[in-house]
Amino acid sequence: MKNFIDDNFLLQTKTAEYLYHEHAKKMPIIDYHCHLIPQQMAENKQYENVTQPWLYGDHYKWRAMRTNGVEERFCTGDASDWEKFEKWAETVPHTLRNPLYHWTHLELRRYFGIEDLLNKESAKRVYDKASSMLQTNEYQVQGLIKKMNVEVICTTDDPVDSLEYHKQLSNSDAEFKIYPAWRPDKAMAVDDLQKYNEYLDALATVAEKEIKTYQDLLEALKIRHDFFHSMGCRLSDHGIENFFATPYTQKEVDSIFKKARSGKALNADEIDKIKSALLYDFGVMDHEKGWVQQYHVGAMRNNNTRLFNALGPDTGFDSIGDYQLATPMSRFFDKLDKDNKLASTILYNLNPADNHIMGTMIGNFQDGSVPGKMQWGSGWWFLDQKYGMEDQMNVLSTLGLLSRFVGMLTDSRSFLSFPRHEYFRRILCNLLGNDVENGELPDDKAMLGNMVEDICYNNAKNFFNF
Repeated sequence: MKNFIDDNFLLQTKTAEYLYHEHAKKMPIIDYHCHLIPQQMAENKQYENVTQPWLYGDHYKWRAMRTNGVEERFCTGDASDWEKFEKWAETVPHTLRNPLYHWTHLELRRYFGIEDLLNKESAKRVYDKASSMLQTNEYQVQGLIKKMNVEVICTTDDPVDSLEYHKQLSNSDAEFKIYPAWRPDKAMAVDDLQKYNEYLDALATVAEKEIKTYQDLLEALKIRHDFFHSMGCRLSDHGIENFFATPYTQKEVDSIFKKARSGKALNADEIDKIKSALLYDFGVMDHEKGWVQQYHVGAMRNNNTRLFNALGPDTGFDSIGDYQLATPMSRFFDKLDKDNKLASTILYNLNPADNHIMGTMIGNFQDGSVPGKMQWGSGWWFLDQKYGMEDQMNVLSTLGLLSRFVGMLTDSRSFLSFPRHEYFRRILCNLLGNDVENGELPDDKAMLGNMVEDICYNNAKNFFNF
């Protein structure tokens, strides 16, 4: 059976077809947030088979497989790569109406030209063809990136990272640019003091700065922040349950940090105060450098204690959290804004109940200095699918300016995930096309085409100054 994904997949009107094929399709990709491994790009990794880039580390697929009754050994365990792929192929027909079904077949088609539907019967044929292609020079990691017309990739990197592979790539003839993005979450993780102090020791080593006081910590972080900037970093990212905006004095924070550094447990109020101070100080650092700051808010992580202890984080046991978001977020941005320290910002929410909060909050802190200074990012994680993207763009259109939106990112750990940009672009063009043919937007192809190209590429290029 042939793949149902044809040239006009998701495009329901002639206007949508025009906007996608004449405008969206040709634009390069700026993937400004992902979790791809720089070493694999620098070393131009060659995969042995399709399981390795497709199933290793993909907790989306693991969740679906577990739900389908697949044992853990076929997800994260010791089963062979073929056995893992076979179990995934058997699961795929059960993912109908899950975005994994669309992504799976888009990726098979775009990278390998495979039009068959993936299932138990086609599994060996698909596995053999894709694996054989991956063993050719054209299908090394850099070739996979080139195939998707990727211009810029921003990885996610801890302040203690050496960035050696970013440097290696910057000195290579790679046809794309790779930049680090600063992710200092561990510098705030005072909930586990043993791990926290081990992390501070590592930070002190790479910064060549002893860390005894809160000011020492900020100076060490600034040394690394400066280093990241020298390596082309222009974005930060923070994965937080909620914004921290508890009032504090510097004297309190200094005392709390000394207590934490000595290994004495902090109470809830102390934890909130030091996290509030750090989050603010991170924002100040970003503003001083002219960076863009990103906040991924609302994940409830590691819900399954037994499997977290067995498998570790990022293995498919996170879900949407239900936090009171609006008040602390407002306080946080207002404090930075009052001090004239508010950097350009992208917000991502995981709970769809927060969509209108995000849509209105960004409007509070637009200041006319930069078009779309405050951005609400594309549907993230559990919202990274057709309905989530449509909801995000519809609310943004209603409450802000869709035309200034910086568009899509993969947030992925797989080099086979770049067709998600195509998925987003088709959804965008379909939204606009339906409005035109319903008489809700003018049939001005030049104006609409420019808007599509801006959202797909130009806005991001200008916003990040790549």
